[in-house]
Amino acid sequence: MSDRDRRPRLILASASPRRRELLALFRLPFDIVPAQIDEAIHSGESAPDYVARMARQKALAVGGNADGFVLGTDTVVVLDGQCLGKPADEREAGAMLKRLSGRAHRVLSSVALAADGRIHGHHTSATSVEFDDLPPWWIDGYIRSGEPFDKAGAYGIQGAAGIWVKSIAGSYSSVVGLPLNATARLLAAAGLFPAAA
Repeated sequence: MSDRDRRPRLILASASPRRRELLALFRLPFDIVPAQIDEAIHSGESAPDYVARMARQKALAVGGNADGFVLGTDTVVVLDGQCLGKPADEREAGAMLKRLSGRAHRVLSSVALAADGRIHGHHTSATSVEFDDLPPWWIDGYIRSGEPFDKAGAYGIQGAAGIWVKSIAGSYSSVVGLPLNATARLLAAAGLFPAAA
C-alpha cells in the first residue's frame, strides 16, 4: 500500500472555486462536500468570533457524516466593526463598495480542521486591505460583471477588484478565502502534509 493510500481522507466543506484552487496547491487528494448551516450572525457577536464559529460549524457539520478530516473555512470583510457578507443584490453591492472606497478594511479568514466529531485545530488570519478611491462608473461596471455576488464585501481581490488595492498587510491567500500558511500548519499537525523544516 502506498503512502497516498494510507493517508487519511481530506474533505473541503466549501463550494467556493477559489478555496478549491488554493487547497489544490498542497497537491493532496481531497473531496468537496459543501456545508449546509445557518450563517446568521448572533446578536452581539464580534467579527472574529463569528468567522471562527462559522469555520468550526462547517467542519463539524460535514465531519459528522464523513470518514476523515474536514476543513471548514469562512471569510468576512470588516469595516467600522461591521461584517460585510455577500451582497444580496446590486444595490447592496454598490453600497458596500462605496463604503470601502478610499479606505482600509480588515479581512478575517478562519480555518478549522475536524475529525471524529471534534475540532483538531483552528486559526483565524487578519489582513488589512486599503482601497483606492472608486469612481461611480468603476463600481457600476464591476457590479455589471457579476463578480461581487458570491464574495464577502462584494469583491474578489483575485479578480478585477485587485486593481483597486493600494496596499495589503497580511496574507493575500486569506483575502482570497483560504489562509495557506495557517492551513499548512493545521494539515501538518494532523499528519496530512509535511511539516515545515
